[in-house]
Amino acid sequence: MTMGENTQPIDDLRLFHTGEHPCGYWPDRVARDLVLDPRDPRLPQLYPDALSWGFRRSGDIVYRPHCRQCRACVAVRIPVADFAPDRSQRRCAARNAGVETRIVAALRSDEYLALYQRYLAARHPLGGMDEHGAVEFDQFLVGSWSRGRFVELREAGELLAVAVTDVIPGALSAVYTFYDPAQEARSLGTLAILRQIEWAKRDGYSHLYLGYWIDGHRKMDYKRRFRPLEHFDGRQWRRAG
Repeated sequence: MTMGENTQPIDDLRLFHTGEHPCGYWPDRVARDLVLDPRDPRLPQLYPDALSWGFRRSGDIVYRPHCRQCRACVAVRIPVADFAPDRSQRRCAARNAGVETRIVAALRSDEYLALYQRYLAARHPLGGMDEHGAVEFDQFLVGSWSRGRFVELREAGELLAVAVTDVIPGALSAVYTFYDPAQEARSLGTLAILRQIEWAKRDGYSHLYLGYWIDGHRKMDYKRRFRPLEHFDGRQWRRAG
């Protein structure tokens, strides 16, 4: 089997379809995923290529939406050398100029867990995720094999946000960001991406993967404002118009 860019043929790669499950984005739809064999010992080595094939990581699972009647989820990434912030992003950066960034190991702490739980309680009430504890934190955000880092955003010592970021050869991948829900007006999600772009530029990474963009979905709309943006069409990456 051969997929993606800059990759050698992988003839024995096993992929599985999940069963149908409720869509996490549209309440009236069902979804299913294409998943790389989670028991494959090569998964850490396959993961960088999988990102270039439009896959994404959740814990130890590497997946790509593969729904029967829907192709709304589009994998996107930023070519960081060409990125230029728009007016809204420049305002966000200026408004949060006093926020300090620190890149640390992806390890759970009581402080991280408390912020994560506050975020889920505000953003996903009664959705199951708001019951996440230490075990779910480790399974979802850390995993057992990924090269993850936490990007801390702090102001005067107070933890405002954490951006979970994977480091792969040549690129970074924005896995998940959680922040203080009381500070939502500060656009901390946007700030986290801006700081990840700064990291990528500083250390010579070519791309920042942003996961999936969904046209018309208000929670995903912010991704299209990072320009230029590349999207994966199922065969190759193309610059969005």
